[in-house]
Amino acid sequence: MRAPRHWYAPPGLASALLSPLGGVYARATARRLAQGPRAKLGVPVICVGNLTAGGTGKTPVVMALAERLADRQPHILSRGYGGTLAGPVRVDPGRHSAAETGDEPLLLSAFAPVWVSKDRHAGGRAAVDAGAGLLILDDGFQNGQLAYDLQIVVVDAGRGFGNGQVIPAGPLREPISTGLARADLVISIGPDGAQAQFSARHSLPVPILTARLEPLPTGLPLRGAKVLAFAGIGDPEKFFATLRGIGADLHRTIALGDHQALSPALMSRIERDAKALNALIATTEKDAVRLPASFRQKVVTVPVRLKLDDPDLLDAALARLS
Repeated sequence: MRAPRHWYAPPGLASALLSPLGGVYARATARRLAQGPRAKLGVPVICVGNLTAGGTGKTPVVMALAERLADRQPHILSRGYGGTLAGPVRVDPGRHSAAETGDEPLLLSAFAPVWVSKDRHAGGRAAVDAGAGLLILDDGFQNGQLAYDLQIVVVDAGRGFGNGQVIPAGPLREPISTGLARADLVISIGPDGAQAQFSARHSLPVPILTARLEPLPTGLPLRGAKVLAFAGIGDPEKFFATLRGIGADLHRTIALGDHQALSPALMSRIERDAKALNALIATTEKDAVRLPASFRQKVVTVPVRLKLDDPDLLDAALARLS
């Protein structure tokens, strides 16, 4: 899904006409969150979520948490968006495909055991029964099944909360004040300029940790290289900006839909275009797990990792988990 233009534009006619539907959506979210007491699983549960639809950087945050908490036997719980498995099932990268589990669980399985489950309670129970000492929930801020010990809201500093309205009038899954009332921390991801703009637009009632996504070295040097880049993530332009930031000579960019299937036919067209440009093909780590096997050696994967400006703030919050 591509974000409608009016989501990140000043309030206008489209958002005004859709505002009543946004109210319906917000009430439905509130009812879902109010359905009975939340289940406790006997281990700490961290929820990493957002207030907006689309990509904000939750996956790198989950990766960072799994690495920081490695000595506590963390397991990751995902609903497996885009996959066919209902679960609960533990992701096995040697057996499962992205079509079955979704791309994010397959990627995250390199950092900690991952469980896919449409039912968060059943998935969490399966993880605990398998020895999880701590659960990290990838998305689920608007899910009311489990009790959370730490709730982290991730926001893209450049996009912020858009026009401040609820789907379909804007990008929000619930009103800002309602969501932040449940949050313990906000992690704002973006470069310094975007962080300054976000701070100027919003005064939030919870602690804010600023961070950025930094690319890791790739198998092939991209500085100065001709590159055709494609991305099927929430905001492909962020990936293209990352490539420009490391000095790649972008000759063509292809923005795909979030989680879009990478069929052999699509990849063959991309390969032909790259050959015509005499360019390397580059994509994101999340897209790479969806590549057909025959193309995995033909595409440069550019992984990114979370870089916190003040990691002590996050570590102090994690140290309070018991």
